[in-house]
Amino acid sequence: MINEHDAEHARELAADLLGSMADRWRHTAGVAARAAELATTVAETDRDLLVAAAWLHDIGYAPPVADTGFHPLDGARHLDRLGWPRRIAALVAHHSGARFVAEVLDVGEQLDAYPREEGPVADALALADQTVDHRGDRVPLRDRWADMLHRHGPRSPNARVHHLRAPHLLAVAARVEARLAGP
Repeated sequence: MINEHDAEHARELAADLLGSMADRWRHTAGVAARAAELATTVAETDRDLLVAAAWLHDIGYAPPVADTGFHPLDGARHLDRLGWPRRIAALVAHHSGARFVAEVLDVGEQLDAYPREEGPVADALALADQTVDHRGDRVPLRDRWADMLHRHGPRSPNARVHHLRAPHLLAVAARVEARLAGP
């Protein structure tokens, strides 16, 4: 039985699916490492879950998994088919403000089949993803966005919702930073 705290199994699945995709794999490994750094911001019982979700967050880009063309949804569906716990599939489905892009792509209703978690784990996953570039290097949030918007182009779904998604992600970053600073 796969459980949500199985970070090693998550790493293996991600390697199988993304290992041949050089930049995607470097980004994924960087996000997992960043998530491990941010694990102190979540309950001790959720730390492995956070790292597992980080390993799995982009598996929807893998050609055998891609179905709708929206990687958070495709990754979550694949995890469902493999029997992963619903919570981890939902974290993958909704990572990094996916709901904003889902609306533009007209897959919001499909994404809503997964409960959206709000709280420390979802926040730490988003910040980890948004502070590691496509080469796996740690970067400031705004640099990551500039790179992403440049690579995807001004008419991309990401660009079309950036004015909505950016404030959401800035709030996420502020919450995580406050948790890192402690009481």
